[in-house]
Amino acid sequence: MSLTTKQKIIVQTTFAQVTDADKLASRFYDRLFEIDPTTQPLFTHDMAEQRKKLMQTIAVVVNSLDDLSPLIPAIQNLARRHVTYSVTQEHWLSVGSALLWALEDAFGAAFTNEVREAWAAAYSLIADVAIDAAYQKERAS
Repeated sequence: MSLTTKQKIIVQTTFAQVTDADKLASRFYDRLFEIDPTTQPLFTHDMAEQRKKLMQTIAVVVNSLDDLSPLIPAIQNLARRHVTYSVTQEHWLSVGSALLWALEDAFGAAFTNEVREAWAAAYSLIADVAIDAAYQKERAS
């Protein structure tokens, strides 16, 4: 899957409009734990720091959408590390769902279908790389 130029612009433009990153991250984690309670025990560290890391990571990805190739090895390594924390393929789906929900919550009516599709495509692109790296052996079995 790839992103169109228009989708990249939509993601970058909407992300630049986030006025309260910590609130967005808080809403994301609240929703994640609500829709997939199995994720909550995975977060044993300071959630304020976790929220900050989440938003920094999203910012790096969003700002790199024009050329993700330098980030691919880091995404793959991150995904492999997450397996050691007991993260499953299903957790990646829950994260995507929670992210879209939190963005819609933050943007309200401005989170149109077109914006949703752009963010879903961007997340899928990253999640697919991560899942392939972390679980390819599992799939091959």
